Amino acid sequence: MADNYLEKKYSAYLERKAAAEKARKAAWRKRMDAYRKKLAEESGNKP
Repeated sequence: MADNYLEKKYSAYLERKAAAEKARKAAWRKRMDAYRKKLAEESGNKP
């Protein structure tokens, strides 16, 4: 019984960890896209 409990807790931990990593990468990608867009706009405005 204890093994089952620990396995379930560990599996839940790994799922939370993976979800947090996925969210972190998505946020980074969003910030990077915004930065690239800003750079493109600035370079396009200069003569």
